[in-house]
Amino acid sequence: MSRMAQVLVLARYEDEVMEPLTRPDENRTWHGVFRQIPDWFVGGWYLEFGKWNGRRGVLADLEALPWNQPECVQVLLHDEDDDCFALWMFHEGRLTEVPLARVQRVFGHPPDDEPDPGCLERTDTPYYDPSRHRPEYAQDPRLTW
Repeated sequence: MSRMAQVLVLARYEDEVMEPLTRPDENRTWHGVFRQIPDWFVGGWYLEFGKWNGRRGVLADLEALPWNQPECVQVLLHDEDDDCFALWMFHEGRLTEVPLARVQRVFGHPPDDEPDPGCLERTDTPYYDPSRHRPEYAQDPRLTW
């Protein structure tokens, strides 16, 4: 299934830490390599996905890296249906999605065999429909990333 997505990693002075994810590795559960954003003062890397099933595990691999300053790492995730990037940061040793003002993760359809990432919608726009949001207990707890 085709579903475009982007990942940005912002982490100052962590070039050596990110280096393993800039090389191909057939043992990873996700496909692709991170590319460094050139000429950035703060270290930045990006990766694009073209398929839904080629990205699972990228957050776990980022989380497992030996970061020098994990408190300064920011991971921005954007799925093709999102209104904006999601922000993930380390909290108690885990990458955790940080709530953003006026943004709601909406889960519209019950999950099937693939985890449902939902989509980020701005709540301050005329097209936001809160009736599409499923209750917390019905959201898919499996990570798509």
